[in-house]
Amino acid sequence: QVQLVESGGGLVQPGGSLRLSCAASGISFRFYDMTWYRQAPGKQRELVAAITTRGITSSADSVKGRFTISRDNAKNTMYLQMNSLKLEDTAVYYCNARWPGRNAEYWGLGTQVTASS
Repeated sequence: QVQLVESGGGLVQPGGSLRLSCAASGISFRFYDMTWYRQAPGKQRELVAAITTRGITSSADSVKGRFTISRDNAKNTMYLQMNSLKLEDTAVYYCNARWPGRNAEYWGLGTQVTASS
């Protein structure tokens, strides 16, 4: 059974930091490109940051210089270090795993991040 479990969300003041984790089970993690998405109330889901099987990273312009994505294949876990959080970062953050070239894609249930004073 495939599971992607996000954790680390919470309430933080603007300017603060959080570290999200996505723990994967039931998949060969190292073969999957991993991505963080987020969805704010009333808005479409958007890509936040991605990391390929080879460790190549990319991120949305809105989070560049503030968020860092990483992965630990030995622990089957992906991370998102979020610094200098802003009010507009408030959203549910989702973990996505996709095997390039195969019909294999999975989603986590999400973790809430709220930046508020």
